[in-house]
Amino acid sequence: MGINICVKELYGLLGSMPSSQNVMLIGKHGIGKSQILTDYFSAKKMRVVTLFLGQMSDPGDIIGLPNKNLADGKTEFLPPYWFPVDGKPIVLFLDELNRARPEVLQTIMDLALNRKLAGKDLPAGSRLISAVNEGEEYQITDLDPALVSRFNIYNFQPTEEEWLLWAAKSKLDARVIDFISENGGWLDGNLNETVQMDMGLEKTPDRRAWEKVSSIIKGCDELTDLHKKVLAGVVGIKGATAFMIHVNNNNLIKGSDILNNFSKYESRLKKYKLHQISQVNESVYRTLEVSDKLNMEKVKKNLPLYVNFLAKSNKEAMAHFTSMVNKGLYPKALCIIVTEMPEIHSKMINFVNNL
Repeated sequence: MGINICVKELYGLLGSMPSSQNVMLIGKHGIGKSQILTDYFSAKKMRVVTLFLGQMSDPGDIIGLPNKNLADGKTEFLPPYWFPVDGKPIVLFLDELNRARPEVLQTIMDLALNRKLAGKDLPAGSRLISAVNEGEEYQITDLDPALVSRFNIYNFQPTEEEWLLWAAKSKLDARVIDFISENGGWLDGNLNETVQMDMGLEKTPDRRAWEKVSSIIKGCDELTDLHKKVLAGVVGIKGATAFMIHVNNNNLIKGSDILNNFSKYESRLKKYKLHQISQVNESVYRTLEVSDKLNMEKVKKNLPLYVNFLAKSNKEAMAHFTSMVNKGLYPKALCIIVTEMPEIHSKMINFVNNL
């Protein structure tokens, strides 16, 4: 079973755990482990070195090449390209640990226990984080229990909501964000995709793939049949088909629509079911959190109207809107509400107190 953690919990874990303790993250490919860790530690001015162990064929790829010391005639190892010779601590991210060759894994033992590599110490404060894939679809190597015991192990499962917020901050194409917002099952699941399985070339969606989709369609106002074929090679035939159908039929109200002109969309909102309004709620929070072009005069006029609409017409939707502030994902949005529209914050507090 293991312990499941999301991105927010991973950050809290890394902030509270001593650097001397190693972390192992279990998760699917393409969920952004390397990027998430790089973003976190880069903000702390620490260099992240990612080693893809599954691609290494020889221990020398990690420990460096042997060299004869001319002074004493003994063999020593030249530091590998990534080794910190400036004395500054680093974060060593060992990706695909359980896809490494056994002889490569042996070089990790001393590194994981003593923070030493071929007799050289990692700088004090350095961290060791590994990632492994789990599932029958992977070709993996059984890990030595002695090696596993040197890591604190967690199942890493970034939430859909965390990915959507990241996607908005990273300015992924809005059509991709909207599609995943309404069809979260396509984010990193295969949804019974069986294309080319007999050849071992099954193509299924993952988070990295949807980022690729965004880069392909960005700037294209109209998506054609050729786009569908291109995208099928990225997220699979079924994923591409579902995405194209969504793009052609989608008319869900966006957070920016609400914040710019609530009255224009009120009649449509009245016909929405709870799950649709919940998606609008999340879009409103994402827009407040990431947009750098908010017209605050319009926001201060339209957001109170929207909240009043929720409070009067759909208590469950209002409860969802209120609960969003407790997720810790939208600090900027909450700050805008508290400082610019305190009446909304008071209404939310009163709503919770009256439940």
